[in-house]
Amino acid sequence: MAKIMTFLLGLFASLPASQAGAANAQTAHDFTFKTIDGKPLPLSQYKGKAVLLVNTASLCGFTPQYEGLQALQDQYKDQGLVVLGVPSNDFGKQEPGSSAEIKDFCDINYSITFPLTEKEVVSGDSAHPFYKWAKSELGILAAPKWNFHKYLITPEGKLADWFSTMTKPGSAKVVKAVEAVLR
Repeated sequence: MAKIMTFLLGLFASLPASQAGAANAQTAHDFTFKTIDGKPLPLSQYKGKAVLLVNTASLCGFTPQYEGLQALQDQYKDQGLVVLGVPSNDFGKQEPGSSAEIKDFCDINYSITFPLTEKEVVSGDSAHPFYKWAKSELGILAAPKWNFHKYLITPEGKLADWFSTMTKPGSAKVVKAVEAVLR
């Protein structure tokens, strides 16, 4: 049974986006979040920049990745990288706080300077439209399964890659991918 499930997951993950139900012409720039302060945050404002979009949580064992995300932002911001944190309470209820509490936590504990969105649903039927689109573009295996899942978006708004929770922001894999889209 496990072999059949693995085969089916692989089959669905390899379907072209049009067969997976995604609109053909969309890019990440077609989506809007809200800032942690409640203002519109259209991803189109990042045209010409690479974006590492990460669903975050303050009470997770992976929360120390904030440090690596900030370091990545600091290292590559002048070359056009924007790290964008998307707080989510989807996994283990590890982001229970309000926007003000999340912002304070990030400021006090990690001196975060990269933008944060309002808390969003990133998985399942109620997921933010960006996350539904990313799943349709890259397949079910690329959907977030825990906090600190990462999507790398090119300056043109295309999805370049995704990285699981276990992949640290400063890993060679992430750095190589970031440098490739910044060229």
